[in-house]
Amino acid sequence: MRGSKLLRFIGLLILLGAALPARAALNIEITGAGEHQIPIAIVPFAGEEKLALNISGIVSDDLVRSGLFRLVSTAGKTPHEPRDVVYADWTGTDALAIGSVEDQGNGRVAVKFRLLDSVRQTELLGQAVSARSDQLRAIAHRIADAIFEKLTGDAGVFSTRIAYVNRQGKNHRLVVADSDGYGEQTILSANEPIMSPAWSPDGSHLAYVSFEHGHAAVYVQSLLTNQRKLVADFRGSNSAPAWSPDGRQLAIVLTRDGGSHIYLVRPDGSDLRRITFSGVIDTEPNFSPDGQYLLFTSDRGGSPQIYRMSVDGGAAVRLTFERGNNFSPRYSPDGKGFVFAHLEGGRFYIAEQDFETRQMQLLTNGGWEKKPSFAPNGKLILFATEAQGRGILATVSSDGRVKQKMFPQAGDIREPTWGPFLK
Repeated sequence: MRGSKLLRFIGLLILLGAALPARAALNIEITGAGEHQIPIAIVPFAGEEKLALNISGIVSDDLVRSGLFRLVSTAGKTPHEPRDVVYADWTGTDALAIGSVEDQGNGRVAVKFRLLDSVRQTELLGQAVSARSDQLRAIAHRIADAIFEKLTGDAGVFSTRIAYVNRQGKNHRLVVADSDGYGEQTILSANEPIMSPAWSPDGSHLAYVSFEHGHAAVYVQSLLTNQRKLVADFRGSNSAPAWSPDGRQLAIVLTRDGGSHIYLVRPDGSDLRRITFSGVIDTEPNFSPDGQYLLFTSDRGGSPQIYRMSVDGGAAVRLTFERGNNFSPRYSPDGKGFVFAHLEGGRFYIAEQDFETRQMQLLTNGGWEKKPSFAPNGKLILFATEAQGRGILATVSSDGRVKQKMFPQAGDIREPTWGPFLK
């Protein structure tokens, strides 16, 4: 990635979350590991000890959270330029990250970074950027993304953001934070429930359901200006917003005509169109990546199950047939499968199923596990669960091997959703 592209990306992050606290709102506990972990050494960057933020530490934490990397000790070895590297000292590593941070004055810093192949003794990539000192965390996440992509072939998601609802007593807060829990930003605070946050495809808006006026209504709110639009406030319930991939419409669920039906509507509330007409409950819509289909939950077969239909309406096809009930479907980013919550024997599990084999795979051990949401690279799944008597966030890798629990410093967390890549 060129420095100018990195700067544009970081500028957008700062605009979305200006003046945010540096502390983490979530404490992370990791279990499990990928089948084949990549041994990597992250050498402390030259000059970072003079700054309030440790770039190499953030990069290391990001890579460890993925479960795909094993950190190799750098004790006693501190190369910062390729010419300083003695490759014989790094036997047992596949890659080596080195870099430097220089204070340029006037609140700006220069960051240089290189990733080296320890086996072939070649440089894999390098970056150099000048930025404000309050952008160091964003730079570190972007470096971790670059390392992840170069060594795994998949895009990293450390620079992405998550949204969730934090409840403390009667107060409900809609929160946006970095994927590691830092940079928490309260989007809305109310003494009534907030539900079903949904990211716009470009990450600039959230749609959500608020009960602030005594009943469920759907809003769309800009994260850039904080302005919001009331999209659906019809008689009965207005719920479950989901964005189309092009951002031009929302799927929502209304009960205004009796029953629970899926409608399409513009983000400004115009051009409302009903697309399901069954006499049962249809809810929790989710668009396919190509925008042609919707997954949704329906009890039209006698119990809650997952169905798929064209956005133009028509017949719905049932997809889940396993014992138990199934809820909250979400397409994988590549469109080849979907993740959902599976209820059986009084326990909720996170499960996934691909369209080709139609085989369900349980990814978690079960409990109070709901509202799954894919990371934009499809490698991790975010969901809500409970631990130590309160609601927390958790993630599981798409193969079920790596699990994380993310404990809030206060309150109960519900309704998580992982945001998109920011361009």
